[in-house]
Amino acid sequence: MKHQSVFFILIRAVVILTAGLFFTTQAKAASKPNIILIMVDDMGWSDIGCYGSEIETPNIDRIAAEGMLFTNFYNNGKCTTTRASLLTGLYPRKGGRGQELLTPNMLTLGEALKRAGYQTGLSGKWHNGSSAPHRPFDRGFDRSYGLWDGCCNFFDPTLRDPKFKGARVRFFGQDDQRITEFPEDFYTTDAFTDHAIATIRAHAKTGKPFFHYLPYTAPHYPIHAKPEDIAKYKGRYKAGWDALRKTRYARQVKMGLIDPKVYPEPGPNPNNQIFTEGKSDDEEWEMLRMETYAAMVDSVDQNIGRVLETLDKLGIAKNTLILFLSDNGACAETPGGANNTEHRPGPKEWYSHVGPNWAYAQNTPFRRYKAHTHEGGIATPLVVRWPAKIRPAQVTHQVGHIIDFLPTFLEAASGQYPTKNEKGDSLLLLEGISLLPILTGENKKVERPSPLFWHWGGHRAVREGNLKVVWEKRGKSWELYDLSRNRTETRNLAKDQKAKAAELAKKWITWARMTGVKF
Repeated sequence: MKHQSVFFILIRAVVILTAGLFFTTQAKAASKPNIILIMVDDMGWSDIGCYGSEIETPNIDRIAAEGMLFTNFYNNGKCTTTRASLLTGLYPRKGGRGQELLTPNMLTLGEALKRAGYQTGLSGKWHNGSSAPHRPFDRGFDRSYGLWDGCCNFFDPTLRDPKFKGARVRFFGQDDQRITEFPEDFYTTDAFTDHAIATIRAHAKTGKPFFHYLPYTAPHYPIHAKPEDIAKYKGRYKAGWDALRKTRYARQVKMGLIDPKVYPEPGPNPNNQIFTEGKSDDEEWEMLRMETYAAMVDSVDQNIGRVLETLDKLGIAKNTLILFLSDNGACAETPGGANNTEHRPGPKEWYSHVGPNWAYAQNTPFRRYKAHTHEGGIATPLVVRWPAKIRPAQVTHQVGHIIDFLPTFLEAASGQYPTKNEKGDSLLLLEGISLLPILTGENKKVERPSPLFWHWGGHRAVREGNLKVVWEKRGKSWELYDLSRNRTETRNLAKDQKAKAAELAKKWITWARMTGVKF
């Protein structure tokens, strides 16, 4: 009996110790936030309600109202390079082309957060490779589903692109498999959300923290939307793109989002036309372009509402960090021609686009568009909610960049960035900074130790503090702007401050050589 008593005492001690360790582990897991990163494709700075839009986006606006809105956040101005930097906390290498976007000496968000004890999932556009070892399945995502390519038919991804876009069938996958069949009622925005919600539910059941990356393809061309969503915007854009830009600008000023002294209207972009001269003779087609685009953004917002509802039902909204942004500015590209009225916006049978004039209105109040390094190409809306840590209705003017996500998420997750990958090879050092003190209210400003840099297709830019230099692809000199006084880049200071412009230009050249950009 005596020996038996000692045995049971020992068993009880082990049980208590094990339980203590279990609950300590559970408490630590509970303290780590779930993280959901949502990104749209080719959406302009002013295309959501909280940034001045007439498009109905109550759910995205709710994230801003219950959290924080950034006025000075940046992407890379292009689909592929933005996705690579967002995933790695690094600038693109070798100009952002080929297989250099995601290499073994880079750690992805999926890989980094798995090391910190997170479950990981991806639903949507990957655009960093469709074969091993470049798929999300290979780079740290437990569950993955979506378009491994750049764009596809929203209603039926098995349909080929038109000849003017290369006649390709885009790669759609799930984990390590290719998907080649889709249901009759398929629509990418809904399908990505369905997979995200199913994955979030499965991960939430375990009690462990999760990271989910939800990059939608909308509103990237081809502009496809459901008839009922398009109908909501019927006739709303009859006044044209000039009036739309003017109305959005006035709304932004009234909201207090922008100060007209700092954000003066820059006037028309080069090659843009006024509405009465630039609109198509087929006015129904012209209106459908913007109506369909608005419907695509609206559909994204509806689906984000489904995600928010899921978090509420699961009881995990309070400790979930959720973010929403765009991968670049609105798109001025015109695949198939600027006035290709044969292709009707909306239905799956056609492949249409909004073109540069509508895109300019979508980027209110900035200059230029996607693929450029003026603010219209690289500035993105960013709204963030985390009820456990972020006070509601916050607006920050902190300068941030997508390379900051990985260090920010790792700090929130109490994780460490390793020096080597799993094979023992050295990793590139993170180039972003943690913005966690901004989110939690510990600091009003976080200093960045080095400038921000951009490059795509011959366009260049550097921002250091409030000063920014820009080089246009066909330009012959650097432009210099003080963004604290002139965010819309209307007053070029390069002639008056030649030495400063030259100093920043020299830093860009050093950075370009370090990252392998050819110029």
